[in-house]
Amino acid sequence: MPAPAEPAIESLLAFWADAGVDAMLLDQPFDRIEAGKVAPPVRATAPASAPVRAASPQPDISAAVAEAQARAAAATDLESLVAAIAAFEGCPLRFEGAATQAVVYRGDPKAPLMVIGEAPGADEDAAGQPFVGRSGKLLDRMFAAAGLEGRVLISNTVFWRPPGNRTPTPLEQAVCAPFLERLIALVAPRMLLLVGAPSTKAMLKRDEGILSLRGRWFEWRSADGALELPALPTLHPAFLLRQPGAKKRAWSDLLTLTERLDRPERPL
Repeated sequence: MPAPAEPAIESLLAFWADAGVDAMLLDQPFDRIEAGKVAPPVRATAPASAPVRAASPQPDISAAVAEAQARAAAATDLESLVAAIAAFEGCPLRFEGAATQAVVYRGDPKAPLMVIGEAPGADEDAAGQPFVGRSGKLLDRMFAAAGLEGRVLISNTVFWRPPGNRTPTPLEQAVCAPFLERLIALVAPRMLLLVGAPSTKAMLKRDEGILSLRGRWFEWRSADGALELPALPTLHPAFLLRQPGAKKRAWSDLLTLTERLDRPERPL
């Protein structure tokens, strides 16, 4: 007589339970082999997705850059360069953010060190000089402590305040670049200090963050290759006001710069 099937069924059920099966899929048997012989219904084709909209074209600044180059080249001294910038209407910041005037530079016209920041703010727009607000006062104190007081000329990558103190765009910086390069040529500094990420990226054409670039020496070259100067990126004083713990990094950068600036030149 055959053994009862219950123990085998119980064992099989226990196996499936241990495997995680806790429910039946169907209450009635279903022959999937026969069902597979029937062609499945044709699924409706999904509607085509909307075409990806092309990025809006960048404005053509070639005419503005050409005008800036011509006006900058015609400036034979700082006074005429300031006048050329004041008369220039090719940068939209002049009509969008600036309330009063172009902000070109402050400091010693024959300084061995040229400092290049980002853009004028509200205080700078009102005074007509760069770095005169809280950030500028901190920068001046740092220069004095590092022995650089009276040895610097300070400017920015653009000469008009951006609306809402936003970061200037690469196009706005490119329009102003011929004037800035002419300013560097007229001052003839021995080296550059690039303050903050927007200034560093515009001058060195690099995409790394300022925390990885700061404290490292690079070579800045003018667009025509006629000028070449050592350039040191550092943190913006506005960042230092928000993150006081980062001041020691900026201080280290200034000490590095001062040591190189005061290093005796090698004889020819």
